[in-house]
Amino acid sequence: MNRQGKDRWSRREFIANTAIASAGAILGLPSRAVAAEPAPETTTLRLGQSPAICIAPLYVAGEFFPSEGFTKVDYVKTGQHLMAKNVVSGALDFAMNFAAPLLIPLDAGDPIVILAGSHTGCFEVFGTNRVRTIRDLKGKSVAIPELGSPYHIFLASMAAYVGLNPRKDINWVIHPPAEAMQLLAEGKIDGFLGFPPQPQQLRAKKVGHVVVNSMMDKPWSQYFCCVAYTSRQFVQKNPVATKRVLRAIMKATDFCVREPEGAARLLVDKGFTASYDYALQTMKEMQMAYGHWRHYDPEDTLRFYGLRLHEAGMIRTNPQKLIAQATDWRFLRELKKELKA
Repeated sequence: MNRQGKDRWSRREFIANTAIASAGAILGLPSRAVAAEPAPETTTLRLGQSPAICIAPLYVAGEFFPSEGFTKVDYVKTGQHLMAKNVVSGALDFAMNFAAPLLIPLDAGDPIVILAGSHTGCFEVFGTNRVRTIRDLKGKSVAIPELGSPYHIFLASMAAYVGLNPRKDINWVIHPPAEAMQLLAEGKIDGFLGFPPQPQQLRAKKVGHVVVNSMMDKPWSQYFCCVAYTSRQFVQKNPVATKRVLRAIMKATDFCVREPEGAARLLVDKGFTASYDYALQTMKEMQMAYGHWRHYDPEDTLRFYGLRLHEAGMIRTNPQKLIAQATDWRFLRELKKELKA
């Protein structure tokens, strides 16, 4: 039963709660520390929005941006595979999405700067009875929206990790996610990788079975799934704004850990997803994953996936070189000190 009609938080209640948190009791930085910083170089932001609700901290951050000095914040609906391109072009200022697929445009030389990891695994791989492990995908049909999409890149890196050649050993078939989930239910494909709320929908309908749950299964649970990033130009022109954006996102990440019900309610009330039940299930399942931003090293994530994609022939640049060229951890280091748990 959808609880959206019951238990609805009013905007006033939510803002009151986060205002208390902002004062330092729950969620973070004392207001005097923020006030001591220079004002942000820009007061407007354009942020990427995708159907995947694992990036909830980016959406919850909308409640924290005003206190960081941003007066106009727009969420722009963007296909997951276009997110990085839009950041590079300047159509978006900031985005949060999948670590492994970002290595493809980085390898092509796109001026992207990764600032922090958001959360560890959120995707799940589903299979029919013919698929019990990732190795069983050899010779099988796996649905993806398109080659080069996050669905494809993550599955290709998993295949490479277990010794498969993702270009030769898997039969990739192109279908939109909703269609792919139906084909899986009918047994017409053998595998599908989904991002929240897709795994929650498949499990609720008892479609297939979970082959890999990246929130629980190693090594995937040991690495960030999603990262926060911007363009090199934005960081260079707006260093104060960059830190303030990242601080709002990390405070929102802490809120998702401590108040999964409030985060789920906001996702629905703000129109980022339709089902409160699936949103709440996702937030509760990912509480631990959101809590890892302080403790896990995002470089380890980029190195791990970089090696997998290098092995698969999907990137040419040495992963360590990509890390040196396309990361800036100084803001994260400062925030880890400021936003102490």
